[in-house]
Amino acid sequence: MEADPTDERPTRRERGADAETESAAEPPAAAKAGKKKSSPVDLAAKVDGLPPRPGVYLFKDKRRQVIYVGKAKSLRDRLRSYVNDGDGRYQIRFLMDRAADVETLVTASETEALILENNLIKQYKPRYNIRLKDDKSYVSVKVTTKDEWPRIVVTRKIKRDGATYLGPYASAAGVRETVETIRKVFPLRTCSDSVFRNRSRPCLEYQIKRCLAPCVYDVDREGYEQHLRGAIQLLEGKTEVLVAELTARMQELATEERFEDAARLRDRIGAISKVAEKQKVLEHGGGDRDVFGLYREGGYIEAQVLVVRGGKLVSHHAYEFDDHELPDEEVLSSLLGRFYEGERFIPDEVLLPFDIEGRDALATYLGVKRARKTAVAVPVRGEKRRLVEMALENAAHAFRERTDESARREKMLSELQRKLSLPSMPKRIECFDISHVQGESVVASMVAFDEGVPDKNGYRRYKLRDVQRNDDFAAMKEVLGRRLSRGKTEGGLPDLLVVDGGKGQLAMAVEAIRELEIEGVELASLAKDRVASDALGAELEHSEERVFRPGRSNPITLRRNSNALFLLQQVRDEAHRFAITFHRELRSKKRLRSQLDDIEGVGPTRRRALLAHFGSLKRIRESTAEEIAGVSGIGLELATAIKRALDDGE
Repeated sequence: MEADPTDERPTRRERGADAETESAAEPPAAAKAGKKKSSPVDLAAKVDGLPPRPGVYLFKDKRRQVIYVGKAKSLRDRLRSYVNDGDGRYQIRFLMDRAADVETLVTASETEALILENNLIKQYKPRYNIRLKDDKSYVSVKVTTKDEWPRIVVTRKIKRDGATYLGPYASAAGVRETVETIRKVFPLRTCSDSVFRNRSRPCLEYQIKRCLAPCVYDVDREGYEQHLRGAIQLLEGKTEVLVAELTARMQELATEERFEDAARLRDRIGAISKVAEKQKVLEHGGGDRDVFGLYREGGYIEAQVLVVRGGKLVSHHAYEFDDHELPDEEVLSSLLGRFYEGERFIPDEVLLPFDIEGRDALATYLGVKRARKTAVAVPVRGEKRRLVEMALENAAHAFRERTDESARREKMLSELQRKLSLPSMPKRIECFDISHVQGESVVASMVAFDEGVPDKNGYRRYKLRDVQRNDDFAAMKEVLGRRLSRGKTEGGLPDLLVVDGGKGQLAMAVEAIRELEIEGVELASLAKDRVASDALGAELEHSEERVFRPGRSNPITLRRNSNALFLLQQVRDEAHRFAITFHRELRSKKRLRSQLDDIEGVGPTRRRALLAHFGSLKRIRESTAEEIAGVSGIGLELATAIKRALDDGE
């Protein structure tokens, strides 16, 4: 089935012969008549009766408003996973909490489901679907080849009127500049048909040598068509061929001593070369491609589309979405569906940063729409992968440029306050992490965030005094006690204190607060998510991160892509990184000291002299006994003992 995706209403064929309305939802007329919303049990029963066929589903809230439209390869499998366990994702459970009913439309193929999904999203404008703020089509250049004397105009509408259309072009300003250059270089008519038919004498364009005035004079047809071909070559980016032809003609004119005509061609070549220089941004092996990149921080998403035309990176398109918590795959899938609506130019190839469900169906849909095959690929290496990485980098850069950092951080803190039921916005957050290897070399770290931004001057490292073995609870209590005791004495306590772990670590924090009689410091612990895998390492289950709070038996589960969780994870991961770095430094120093200090006759002074001379333990080990004996205070006998001890210790 081929349908016009610009039509905002589903076609009769989509709603009828190839789109069967299932009994999983009441028809709109029944809804208006005052039907009660379906209970969750009824919703599950409806889903069980669905066929395992491609189609589209529409979730509705208790007011019968469509809140989300999606497509699926198997309606029964997709909706059953949604209803039974939220598909394992919190954001789906979030959607299901607001869904009172579901309507399904079965289609003959995934491609038809994609077309129908696009139409229904435009019709209902659901709250939780991606909607592009900028959906205008690119500009094209129209050559009125059906006219006796063709002209060149810029347009955004492509019609079946017998004209030749070039493009579309990503940059409207760039193509208008090129067309203006064409009018200066190639003397083609620019007036409308009505003006052209009613001219009785040449206009100003003829006087300034920008038009041959075919409206009133007998103009050489071959010469006019030669100018037209040159203009088209310039629009197609074939500037090298065009410049070569004009240069050869200029030399002929110079040989014939027609210097004025040769000078005119010289000026044309100069103008064309300037346009060519602007066009030559980057070469990418030829062909037309759209390259998609996605960057996100919590619910903030930036999408970037690089536009490659004729092998040249000519422009880009950027989209931003705030507070959108659906997973990356669904965001990208929805973006692709919206991006190629209307008269948008469809290239030979679409490159994606990761795979999405229905990629083959998307390729089929785009190929049918452009009447020529379009490849939708996820490159993993080579030039195409470098293009995708460029799109990802541009998305991250655009996100940082457009985002008001302070407003974004304040929104994150406000959401964190609301989700954790804190009495005030946590302006200063401190997080603690314990690190050890098999119970040895136990250390701790503390990182501080002010207004959602790392405060490196507030970072602290702790060597455990009372805890020497693997006891995370005791270690956490010792470190918190030291930090809070100092804060109580000197001032500067945090608004929110976060510990890495579960209820046990939180209990230690509560005990430390109580023993020191400190007030005004809120506590929370962040338990890492758990990943269950099969024997081959494939992920079977991925649990949500959980936040524990004092006085609350059940953990708070934050949505996977929420701003609050993003901030907490950033704080926790920074504390973990800082602790691991400290632990590695201590282990390296301990290993270095133990290997030299265990050698009889090598004390702190001689150890420092050896390291100062050789620079590292590795260099000492690689040296001969005679070279070691060359260090001040080290004789040959001791050097031989050092060499033997280090060789035996390898």
